[in-house]
Amino acid sequence: MSLGMTEIILILVVVLVLFGGKKIPELARGLGKAQAEYKKAKEAIENEVSEFKAELENASKEDTKKKTSGKKSAKKQSTKKAK
Repeated sequence: MSLGMTEIILILVVVLVLFGGKKIPELARGLGKAQAEYKKAKEAIENEVSEFKAELENASKEDTKKKTSGKKSAKKQSTKKAK
């Protein structure tokens, strides 16, 4: 579903009639500022999520290291007791 040239012109004429020539630049500025704020918030959230993922991966690696080192020390102790 796409808009043809006549539909776009009709929409622009309706906007011009409803808001007038003086309000349209103000509306455009407001939309531009809103879009910029949206992009900033989106980037901030993406950064926070990536940092959280990195922290989870580091914590997972540390847990894995602790578990494997704990198993190694348990094996050493059991072999010492057997001798």
